[in-house]
Amino acid sequence: MYEPIRTKSVVHRVGTGNGDHPDYPHSSRGEALDIQLAGHLAALLAVTDELGLVESAERIAGQVARLRGEQPARLPHAPTGDTVTLHQRAHDLAARALLVAASRADTTAAILAAERMDAHAAALDSVGMAGAH
Repeated sequence: MYEPIRTKSVVHRVGTGNGDHPDYPHSSRGEALDIQLAGHLAALLAVTDELGLVESAERIAGQVARLRGEQPARLPHAPTGDTVTLHQRAHDLAARALLVAASRADTTAAILAAERMDAHAAALDSVGMAGAH
């Protein structure tokens, strides 16, 4: 009435305690935070490139490269969207990066993120969006 399974089933080992799973990727908390920080900075880089802030984008790209071990993919272009929205998004991304950098005790990235937050807050203030952040 039924046909037997012809492929090997997947065996899940949870909590075996030996920690010896060569096919399972392991990372430390620090490595996980580095990955998360690189992701936030890469997103910030994309928005910074879209805003056309070349010098700031280069600094952010340097941090992404340091964390990932390679230069990030980039597509610099002139602002195409609403600059207020872009500055708000960049401010939010910089805040996330700052939180992760502080958790990782990455002073260089934390300083860069804080500077970017300040710059985007100032840009928002200059267009009357002081209450938006």
